[in-house]
Parts: sequence; C-alpha cells; structure tokens
Amino acid sequence: MADKIVELTVDGMNCNNCAASLNRFLERKGLEDVYVNFQTREVRYRQGAATITLDEVKKGIHKLGYTVVEEESKSPLEWWTLERKLIISALFTLPLLSHHLLMAAGIHLAVMDNYWLQLLICLPPFAIGFLHFGRSALSSVKGGIPNMDVLIFTGSTAAFIYSLIGTFLWEADYIFYETSATIITLVLIGNWLEKRAVAQTTTAIGELARLQAEKAWKVTPSGAVVSLNREEVQVGDVLQVNEGDKAPLDGLIEEGTVSIDESMLTGESLPVDKKPGDSVIGSSIVLSGNMRMKVTATGRDTVLSQMIELVKTAQQDKPPIQRLADRISAIFVPAVLGIALLTFLLTFLVFDRPFQQSLMNAIAVLVISCPCAMGLATPTAVMVGVGRLAKNGILVKGGQTLEIFSNIKNVVFDKTGTLTTGQFAIGNITYHQGQEARTNALIYKLEQHSSHPIARSLAKALESRLNGTGISLVQVEEQKGLGVSATDAEGNVFRIGSRRILDQPAEPEEGQLFLTENGRLLASIEIADELKPDARETVGFLKKRGIRPVVLSGDRRDRVEEVAAQLGIGEVHAEQLPEQKLAVVEALSRSAPTAMVGDGINDAPALAKATIGVSLSNASQVAIQSAQVVLLNGKLASLERALSISEHTVLTIRQNLFWAFAYNIVAIPIAAMGYLNPMWGALFMAFSDVVVIGNSIRLKYKRIGKP
Repeated sequence: MADKIVELTVDGMNCNNCAASLNRFLERKGLEDVYVNFQTREVRYRQGAATITLDEVKKGIHKLGYTVVEEESKSPLEWWTLERKLIISALFTLPLLSHHLLMAAGIHLAVMDNYWLQLLICLPPFAIGFLHFGRSALSSVKGGIPNMDVLIFTGSTAAFIYSLIGTFLWEADYIFYETSATIITLVLIGNWLEKRAVAQTTTAIGELARLQAEKAWKVTPSGAVVSLNREEVQVGDVLQVNEGDKAPLDGLIEEGTVSIDESMLTGESLPVDKKPGDSVIGSSIVLSGNMRMKVTATGRDTVLSQMIELVKTAQQDKPPIQRLADRISAIFVPAVLGIALLTFLLTFLVFDRPFQQSLMNAIAVLVISCPCAMGLATPTAVMVGVGRLAKNGILVKGGQTLEIFSNIKNVVFDKTGTLTTGQFAIGNITYHQGQEARTNALIYKLEQHSSHPIARSLAKALESRLNGTGISLVQVEEQKGLGVSATDAEGNVFRIGSRRILDQPAEPEEGQLFLTENGRLLASIEIADELKPDARETVGFLKKRGIRPVVLSGDRRDRVEEVAAQLGIGEVHAEQLPEQKLAVVEALSRSAPTAMVGDGINDAPALAKATIGVSLSNASQVAIQSAQVVLLNGKLASLERALSISEHTVLTIRQNLFWAFAYNIVAIPIAAMGYLNPMWGALFMAFSDVVVIGNSIRLKYKRIGKP
C-alpha cells in the first residue's frame, strides 16, 4: 500500500508558484515522488513511510486554498466557478466604472454621489475578490512562496478600506470604490483568459488520450471471443483486432497480415504492413486485414501512455534558462510589497504629495507587477513544444532536455540500423566443414538470442533454410560487441560473431560474420547492408547547422569508412567494443554538448553517457530507457524536426522571459512615479500573463522546418 500512487485532481492552481506551494506542503508531510502540475490540475504522490491519511491530505489542500475534485459527488462549490465570479463582479463593477468615466468626460450622475450606494454596489465584487484572491494569497504565504494574489489582495483591500473611511468621513477625495472593484474584475478577466489559454497548451494531452481504444476483444483458451474494457486486459492476453479497429494495447502479431496506420503516434503518413512476429503500437488503426495479437504492455507501460506521461511531466524538469526566473520569482512579491511601501512613503513624506495620491501610486505598483508571467514563461512553452514533438512521433524527456538538445554541437551515429537500414541480405555463406543443414540451424538458433539488427536479419533469412533440422542449445549468452555463444548437452561451445571470436582473424574478404565450434571455423557469412534513404539529407542538415557528425561503430573499419565517405562524414571510429564506444562518447561530451544516436543493445551505455541520447523506435528497450529523445517512426529525418522544434521552443521560452522581465522592469517604475492609474495597472497586469501564454500557443501553429 505504501508504494501505491495516489492521484488527485485539484482546482484553483493558477501558475507554478501555486504548484510549488502545494508541492512543498506534501513533501513536508513526508510523502514521496510528489508531482504537481498546475496546467493539467494533477497531483500525484506515493505514501512511502508518511503517516498522513488521504483525508488529511485533502483537508490540507483545502486549507491552502485549493479544491480537490471528487469524482463520486459534486461539491456545491463546483457551481461557484471562475466564470460566474467574473460575471457577477463585472455586473456590479460596471456602474461604478461608468460613473468614474462619465465624470472624467464632464457628465455628472447625481445618484452616484451617495457614497453608501457606491459601498453597496462595491461589496459583491470586493467580497468575491476578498475570498478568491485572499484565500490563494494566504495559502501561498503559508507555503513560503507568495504569489501574485498577495499583491492583488493587498491593493484592492487598501483601496476599499480607504474608501470606507472616506464614506464615514463623507470625503469625496477618499472615495475609490471603482478602483477596488475594477482591479478585482480586471484580474478575474485575466485569470479567465489565462485559464482558457493554459488549456490550449495541454491540447496535445487530450488529443493523445482520445486515441485510446476503450474496448478489446479477448480470445479465450476455448477459442471464444469476449469483450473487455481496456483496463481489464492483462499482459499475455491474445486479442482479436479486425479491419477498422484500433489495436487496444501494445503487442506482437501472432496471426494475420495487416496494413496499419500509425500516423497519429509516429507522424508517419504512409501505412505500415505487418505480419506475424511484428510489433504493434496500441491505438494504431488496422486499415486492412485482421490479426490476433499477444499483449506485451498495459496501463502506464504502453507507448501511448508513456507519450502522454512525458507531455504531462515535461514542465517539471526545468531547463537551466528557468532557474534565474525561479530565483527572482521567489523574492518578487516581498520585493514589490517593499517597493509599494517605499513608493507611498517617498511620495507622501519626501515629495509632499496628498495622502490619496501616495496611496494610489502604491496600489498601482502592487497591481501592475506580475510574477506569474515569469512563472508561466517556461512551463507553458515546454508543454506546447513537447506536445508538438509528441504529435510528430518524437518523445522528449523533459524541459531540460529541450534546451540542451537545441545546443548540440556533435552528433555521434551508430552505423548498423541507424545510418544503414539494418535489413541485411545474406550475400554468401561458406561452409568450411560441410554439414550445411546443421550449420544453418546453428546460425538460426544462436541469432535468435540477439537483439542486434544483423542477428534479426540472419535469423529471418535462415528460417526458410532449416529443412526441419533442430538444434538443442544450453547456456546461450550474448556478449556485447562480440556476438553470441552457447553450449550443447555434450559441452561443445558454439560462437557466432565478428572476427574477434577467431583464434586467427580471417582476411576481410572471407566474410563479415563467423560461426565456430570449439574454436574450429564452421562458416563465414557475407552480409550486405545499405544506407537509409534519409541518412545523406540528415547529415547535410547537421553540417549546415554547424553540428559535427561522427560515426561510431563496432563494424569493420573498411565498411564503416565506406559508409562515412558516402555521407561526407570525416570523423570515424570503427571496430569499437562497448567500453571503447563509451570512452569516445565521454571524450566528445567533455569537449562540447554531444548527442548519441543509436538503436542497438550495444549502444545503451553510450546513449546514457552522451549529453543527450537519441534512440530510434526499433531500438531495444534498454536503449529506449537510456535515451532522452526517442524517434518513434525510426526515421533519421525526424532528427531534423526534433532539433528544429526544440530550438523554437527554447526561443519561445526566451521571448516569454524577456517579456516578463521587461514588462515588470518598465511598468513598476512608471506606476511608482504616479504616471499610471491603478485601474490601468490592473488592466495591463491582467493581460501580461495572456501575452506570455499566447506566445507559447503560437508555437503550436508556427511553421517549423519541413512539414
């Protein structure tokens, strides 16, 4: 039970500061793996050794000013939405604001000269603002990270109390009810626009979630087909998927040949033909044919669930560019409160201005400043950028990865299966000891235990040459960078791999792979591979960007140099064992940010060691887990798109932060010097967040590179 993940939906969070205060509260209670996302309203944690109960957690969240959305019952508070608060506040603010504007235009309404009437009209918006902003302000102060609502609450309350004193004294110069009500209404408008805009940044999550099939047809051991909800399907179940259906989950085809549309997951527009033994991604659509598939992943382990999770959690992993903004945001509200107080004291005591003008200047400082813009600058852009990448079949693990990836200076490519197709054709097999059928069966049996592209291609090609010959092997083991070894019941040792397995290395023309029995050469296997069609274009793109391409392979030097020459790559590291690959990548990463692109199990350590590991979709699970960027469609051309979107995402973050800093640096002094009415200050502040979020949303639609 302690390891169970608890998931909650929480309303009331407006920005990163809100999420940070809630995150801090949960961690202080001893909860582990805490995850709070203000954009998706999700709160997750693991109980661990903490003694706090779920009910206590919910009460604590409520005390902080947020609302836990309960699925089973609707709370009366759910009716009291932001939209309804805004409508009521606006209806009562309109007469106060109209009176103020008409007076400025020389039109006088005698009925509004009654200050008690103005008080009554102002009370509903002030009460709404007092509860809405006051609750959030108090919770942020308790959480140790004061937010923007502290400033709004302080400013609107100061204007209201000053006006209330003026009402009792019946002094016209003291009446600023319209200022208090307008501040609250304009900020509510800003919050409403911000809420709608933030929802736009998470559309990729909704679009991905809608791809999931709700039902699955399970084939029972008796042969009957029964309908199940997707959540009821377990790993190992066999499912029937017919033409027009979605594959409910990830799996392997056991029967049938189908044409599948994976475009919604990989960005690949052309259908893919699949046959028994091929993998299927859950939620891909069967365009023609039908199949029976064995489920290999359910729940959070499916490719689609991992895509959704990466988009959700991307903004938690903050890029380095955000750290300065976070440090400033942490002290921003106390600093603005200090500036507002200093503004009041200097204006009133030093410059000898009237009390009400000094107060209005201080209130203007409070309501025009906007720490939320700095807090929203990065997470909104990261959410949109990662969402756009996911829609193109590119998974990126976090905002930090985006910034580092956009600054890559070296790209190291594995050769086999990365620059080349990995679909090998057997040129010729030389049987040095005869026994052709037995040798073929040995090659097939050994290569079945390897995830290397050459091994998969050999096993596939030799399947038709077995002629019923069977071989029984024990203790089969893959040796990274060398090949596969095994023994049979009599203790004979068989090995298949590169020239390194031979006691006396053969000449290159004798073959590229070798099979031995107790050290004796049984067969030499010539294999042919060809370049991927998009390899040349991808390398050209990198060179134009000033990024240095490097080939790193365990293959023979002459073959690696031939591939590098065809692609125009000058730096080659051939015949490298896994530990040697690791050393090369480590050295390159020390000199400049380096991306390693690979797809084999041999590449996993190098992928982990590189500044950024880039894995292709047909990679082994180890390689995928070691990488920070995964190209789901397995195409090198996606590398260009991944780099371009990453660069534009980082550019958007910089634009957002520039706006957030520039706005506050310019606006606060203008307000302090008395050149800005608090109502105009509230208007500008209300829209400053929307500008930041709108710029992030623009990232969804702007043209980036090739379509």
